[in-house]
Amino acid sequence: MERPLRVGIVVGELSGDTLGEGFIKAIQQQYPDAEFVGIGGPKMMALGCQSLFDMEELAVMGLVEVLGRLPRLLKVKAELVKYFTQNPPDVFVGIDAPDFNLRLELDLKKSGIKTVHYVSPSVWAWRPKRIFKIDKATDLVLAFLPFEKAFYDKYQVACEFVGHTLADAIPLVPDQQAARDLLQLEQDKRWLAVLPGSRGGEVGLIAQPFIETCRQIKQKFPDIGFVVAAVNDKRKQQFEEIWQQTAPELDFVIVQDTARNVITAADAVLLASGTVALECMLLKRPMVVGYKVNRFTGWLVQKLAITEYVSLPNILAGEELVKEYILDECDPQFLVPAVEDMLSRNNDELIARFTDMHHLIRKDADVQAAKAVLTLIGKE
Repeated sequence: MERPLRVGIVVGELSGDTLGEGFIKAIQQQYPDAEFVGIGGPKMMALGCQSLFDMEELAVMGLVEVLGRLPRLLKVKAELVKYFTQNPPDVFVGIDAPDFNLRLELDLKKSGIKTVHYVSPSVWAWRPKRIFKIDKATDLVLAFLPFEKAFYDKYQVACEFVGHTLADAIPLVPDQQAARDLLQLEQDKRWLAVLPGSRGGEVGLIAQPFIETCRQIKQKFPDIGFVVAAVNDKRKQQFEEIWQQTAPELDFVIVQDTARNVITAADAVLLASGTVALECMLLKRPMVVGYKVNRFTGWLVQKLAITEYVSLPNILAGEELVKEYILDECDPQFLVPAVEDMLSRNNDELIARFTDMHHLIRKDADVQAAKAVLTLIGKE
């Protein structure tokens, strides 16, 4: 009797657990008895994935934190290498967490195990020479976006564009009325969503210029409302403190809900650059993008960056569809005119472009990823 398909798999955070869940379900469609082992989160484990370590072991942010945890991370990696070389899977799939997974993949590939890295590191944005390390560590990269595959093709590194799971999850026509009902926002009012980031450092730098921008916008558009997405109590409290110091006379509706619902409920969005800009594009909302980091990081990024734009909608389009103001330009002097323009103009053409781009990356990514992996190992 042929033994079941065995897949080694490692994720490092909740977003990876969601990707892993979709990937496992798609594999199980063709191989119901497939075995999955490595490091998984609760969603993956609910589908039968055996987790050798807690996913939290890898969820480390920031250089100082990583250095403090380095001995433990190296021990986990060594244990995984030992386990997989003694119990070789048909294929190993590292989902995101590139600092950990690419090192693990390199050792496994050297031992003769086929390796796949799911979610391309942003080599197309900065530090492009990393692509050679990725090539050494992997037999295949699964990329969310078409320009990522084009970058890998240029260097003749094996890569498949599988589409973006966000594009699959978000409907082509979002329901604004339902989102406003859910968040208890007035239906007949115009709303600007304000998203100053999800991390403390981001909010600390970005909230103040965003709030000052809203203060000036309110003078021009007296009837507009402002709705803010806060990921947790800490971010809500942090935003409230900056709000009271900057413009206590303003009204903000702060909701602890997903950015997705807040964006869907809004007419337009002022947001910090990141994946949320792609989400905003998929939700067909006009946006202005701002971003600040500390001065040293800003200098470093400017030195190493190789893309003309920072926001994913612009990178995907290859042109400035949405206004973006980074570092010193993330200031009301620039943000206010851009938001004014966004609120004053007809955005139908922009929404049509966003819809075309949504179709472009809506490919049923879970199924495409599973198909690419099975093809690699001759099991498709």
